[in-house]
Amino acid sequence: MPISSADLVARLKKGDLRAASRLMSRAESNDDETLSSLGAIYRAAGRAHIVGLTGVPGSGKSTLVSKLVETIRKDGRRVGVIAIDPSSPFSGGAILGDRIRMTNLVMDEGVFIRSMATRGSTGGLARSALTAVDILDTVGFDVIIIETVGVGQDEVEIAKASHSTLVVSAPGLGDDVQAIKAGILEIADIHVVSKCDRSDSNRTITDLKIMLAMGVNIAIKDRGGKPLWQVPVVGTSSETGEGIDTLIATLDRHRDVHRTTELGEERLRNIAEYRTFKTAEDLLRSQFYKSTNKRIQDVVEQIARRELDPFTASNDLLKKIAF
Repeated sequence: MPISSADLVARLKKGDLRAASRLMSRAESNDDETLSSLGAIYRAAGRAHIVGLTGVPGSGKSTLVSKLVETIRKDGRRVGVIAIDPSSPFSGGAILGDRIRMTNLVMDEGVFIRSMATRGSTGGLARSALTAVDILDTVGFDVIIIETVGVGQDEVEIAKASHSTLVVSAPGLGDDVQAIKAGILEIADIHVVSKCDRSDSNRTITDLKIMLAMGVNIAIKDRGGKPLWQVPVVGTSSETGEGIDTLIATLDRHRDVHRTTELGEERLRNIAEYRTFKTAEDLLRSQFYKSTNKRIQDVVEQIARRELDPFTASNDLLKKIAF
């Protein structure tokens, strides 16, 4: 007989990583039997520092994550990594290749790496990514890094899901244009310029600092007007190791601000709100497909022939969902 999810949760709380892997797989497959156990996992979590790392494709996110994990491990902290890879819109498959860049970490028992496919989810995150974070938190990891897919200007859900958000930029990717735009750059708690061993990296760092000085992302203050956090720009090189220690020290400072000020309280409320709406959306979507699966094709045919409009059809289908 398969092990129940409740038994797996009991093992999880004792530090069983195999139980963690199995629970993640069940969460990804939307196993109804696991649903009640996910609530117990959520209530047991809440100790880890959740770091979101995002940026445009080609900015060196995976290589930077590998270097960060390697350096954090030197002070004994356990690190979990949730690496999100895009799914094919045609086959639904995903390469899940981020772990290939982190082969130097796979033998370290204090590191856990999980690749997850987006499976059609937008915003740079997989649907079960935050459940996987809860599982790693419960099993005892100190720092959990979520690496999103390469994202564009408005795919910024990671800022609603992490305690500290790193936005990675790289020289030569048009950052002089990006720096005068809003979108993804506004969500950063820390700006990271990767590949700063390149000669043109100073241009990117300068562009980002100018953007911040212009007030696109001003200092966050408490209710009394005291600055709580000024968004920094940190140059790093995964090739030479330059700036990695500075980045980790900056992350730790932001973690302390998050845990000891009203900034952190507000962030936790925002994360809770995001997770509530996201979970409700996923449950509604799942129930919608189950309840309308047999009649949806007829409706689609009518809409395609313009005998029925999608607004009326959608309302009618929603009324017929059986909860």
